[in-house]
Amino acid sequence: MSVKEKRNEQLMKAIRAVHSIIENDDIEKHRQSQDQIGKLLGMEKQISYQSVTVGDIPGEWVRPVRRHTDRHIILYCHGGGYFTGSLQYARTLTARLAMNTGMDVFSFNYRLAPEHPWPAALTDGEAVWDYLMYQGFGSRDIIIAGDSAGGNLALALTLKLMEEKRRLPLGLVLMSPWTDLTLSGKSHQTRADLDPVLNRPYLDRAVAYYAKGQDLQNPLISPLFGDFTGFPPVYIQCGVNEVLLDDSVQLYKKLCASGVLCRLDRYAGMWHVFQMSPFKKANDAMEQIGDFIFSLCR
Repeated sequence: MSVKEKRNEQLMKAIRAVHSIIENDDIEKHRQSQDQIGKLLGMEKQISYQSVTVGDIPGEWVRPVRRHTDRHIILYCHGGGYFTGSLQYARTLTARLAMNTGMDVFSFNYRLAPEHPWPAALTDGEAVWDYLMYQGFGSRDIIIAGDSAGGNLALALTLKLMEEKRRLPLGLVLMSPWTDLTLSGKSHQTRADLDPVLNRPYLDRAVAYYAKGQDLQNPLISPLFGDFTGFPPVYIQCGVNEVLLDDSVQLYKKLCASGVLCRLDRYAGMWHVFQMSPFKKANDAMEQIGDFIFSLCR
C-alpha cells in the first residue's frame, strides 16, 4: 500500500469515527448531532445568514459579505436520507458554494419523514420554487443543487416542473445523489466495506420512513426511472468508495442517452458527500462546481 493510500485509509477511518458519533437510533438526537456539526464546520466569517420563512417552511439566504453577483442564485436541497438533515447542517456545503461562486444560496428545511413521508419534501420544494418566482427570479436565474437525498429532491423537483410544463432551472449540481430508492445498484454490495458514511441498514430505514407503501420506481421518488428528455444541464460528483456510486453512474448514462448536457466526476478514494470535509480534495471539488456554474451563467 502506497503512502497516499495509507493516508486515505486513515482519513476514511476518521470519517467513519465521526459519523458513528452522529448516527443514533433516536432520530431527534441524530438530527441534533448533525446541527452541531453544522455549527462547527459551517460558520464562515465571510458569509452572512438571513432567516426567511416561506409559509411554514424555515429557510435562509447564505450570502458572501463581499461584493458579489445577484444575477443568478443557487437553490439548495440538503441531504440526510429524507429523515435527518437541516439547513444548518447544510451550511458545511452552502457556505462553500456561496464562497466559490460569489452567489446567494437559498437553503430550506423541508418536512422530514417519518413524521412527514413522501410527497411532503417535494411539496415543500415546489413551494420554495414558487416563492423564488414571486421574488422576481426567473427559472433561468436559478441553479438547483443538492447532496444525497437533496440530490434526489433536486431531480424530483425538476421532473415535477417538467410534468407541469413549467419553465426549468438553468442547471443542476448533484453531490452523491440518491437516485434509486429500490437500492438496485451493484455498488451497494461492491462498496459496502469501503463507504465510511452510508450502509444498507441506514438506507433501508430511510426508504421505510420516506416511501413506505409507495411505488419506489415512481420517478418523483426514484428519479433514475424518469424521462429526462429536455432536462437542463447536470453536473454530478461522487466518490468511488461510496455505496451510491451506481446511483450517480446510472443517472449519468441515462442523462447522456436522453441527450442531456451532463458531466460526471468520480473522485478516487472518496466517500459519500466528501465535499463536506475540510481538506484539499473537497476544496478542489467545490472549485469544479463553481466552474460548472460559471459556464452555465455566461
